[in-house]
Amino acid sequence: MNLVPVTYKGGVFRHDEILDLIEDMGGYIIQKHMIAQEVVLQALIPEDDIEILKKVSRPLAGEVIPAPLVGTEIAVVSMSLEIHHLPHASCDVAEYLRTAGAKTNMIGLARGFGKRIGLMSDEERDIINEHDLVIYLFGNFETCIKEKMPTFRRGIHIPIIVCGGPSKEALMKIIDPKVAGYVGGLGRFMHRTKEPSELARLDEIVAEVSRVIGNKRAEIAKDPLSIVPARLMNTIYESVPDIQDVMSPIPVVVQMDGVRVKLPYDHYVSDISGIEVDKGVHLSDICDFSPSRMRDYILVKVKPFSETSLMV
Repeated sequence: MNLVPVTYKGGVFRHDEILDLIEDMGGYIIQKHMIAQEVVLQALIPEDDIEILKKVSRPLAGEVIPAPLVGTEIAVVSMSLEIHHLPHASCDVAEYLRTAGAKTNMIGLARGFGKRIGLMSDEERDIINEHDLVIYLFGNFETCIKEKMPTFRRGIHIPIIVCGGPSKEALMKIIDPKVAGYVGGLGRFMHRTKEPSELARLDEIVAEVSRVIGNKRAEIAKDPLSIVPARLMNTIYESVPDIQDVMSPIPVVVQMDGVRVKLPYDHYVSDISGIEVDKGVHLSDICDFSPSRMRDYILVKVKPFSETSLMV
């Protein structure tokens, strides 16, 4: 069954019918937002059932739109915490990716500014590698990007997308070896993105990220995961009552190959790893558990079928 990421937008009235329908289809609700009298649902549903969802949503004045980045966690990396790098470009990119369904985390490097100073610590590198994809927001100068890029790609094991002031063609020319994606014409700027040309650049970022994520999904499909991360999320919600007390808007973040659980590792990893998902099959049999470098959360990575010979 091929699950497709979508976003549902509609009124609060009778939205429980949509929730029930998605569950009956075998889909999963990744996130639910209640904004005044509007509800926004980010979900994964079977591809063959999209038209059914659209048909049911019409009488409720609901809208079903593609959201290619639902179920992904993306790192947006700014070169520093200084005002000339933050907040405008980084905030706008991170927020725009959220409209396409992504969960984004902004990371400001402690010593990323300047071609002679730009460095990345082991902790920063580890945090970046916990995501599905990373976007580097560079400045406006080709020589600076060219000299800094080897440092910022060293030890990174996830797809990299580079954004900078030079054109896409220039970025592709100066970065060797190649990275997963490029977006040019978006360097440092000291204002919010309002002009049509600036918004077009944000659309280009979403398109480039969607392309790279699509390629990664195709690679995962060649050797499917032992459990769908969205189902893993539901299993944890049902089996660990303390997750309901987490004040974060997203206590369990769905990634392409696992989840991030926002509970302390030492206190809860044994409880979560011991959850039985099928007769005689526990999460410890099909997942790897490790402490996250982000606030001691629990990072759960699902093993592929080739490693476990199990599908639950």
